[in-house]
Amino acid sequence: MPEPIASPSSPLSPDVPAAAGAPPGAGLQAAVGAAVLLVAAALAFGALSIPSNAGYGGVGPNFLPWLVAGVLALCGAVLVWEALSGGYRSLDDPGGSASANKVAFVWVSAGLLLNAALISTVGFILSCTLCYVLAVQGLRRAAGQPAAGSARTWAMDVLTGALISAPVYWMFTQFLAINLPGLTQTGWL
Repeated sequence: MPEPIASPSSPLSPDVPAAAGAPPGAGLQAAVGAAVLLVAAALAFGALSIPSNAGYGGVGPNFLPWLVAGVLALCGAVLVWEALSGGYRSLDDPGGSASANKVAFVWVSAGLLLNAALISTVGFILSCTLCYVLAVQGLRRAAGQPAAGSARTWAMDVLTGALISAPVYWMFTQFLAINLPGLTQTGWL
C-alpha cells in the first residue's frame, strides 16, 4: 500500500502535530473541512424555519437553502476526508507576499464602502464606477504596479467602470423593471 503524500509546508498549512500517519498540516486542513461542515449545519438549521409549501413546479422556498446546505456538507466531508487521507494533494505555493498589502486593502475597502454610502445619493452608475476605479487601483498596488498611474490610466478606469455599470443598470431598470437608485427618474441615469 503506498504511503500518503505529504503536503508541502506553506503559510496556509503550517506544520502542526497531526494524527499518526497523517501528513504535517493535516490538522489545520481538516479544520477547514470541519468549518465548512459547520456552515452547512447552520444553513440547514436556518432552512428549518422556512416554510416548505410547494410553489410553482412543486418546489418550495426552502428548496434552495436545503440544496446549498447539502452541497456544502458534501464539500466539507470531502475536504475532511482529503485532509485525513494524505493532505491536500498537489498543493501549490500560494505565491504573493507573506503579509497582507494594507494599502491595497484600504483602496478596495474604500471603493466598497463609498459605493454603499453613495449609491442612493449619486445613483447606481456613478457609485459603481467609483467602486470599480478604487478597487482597480488597489489591485494594481497589490500587483506591484506603479502607485499613482497616469491621468490616461485613471480616465480609462473611469470609462471602463461606466461601460460596465451602465449596461447593468439599464438591464435591471429597463428590461427587468427592477428599481435601482439613479440620478434621474427616467431609469436611464
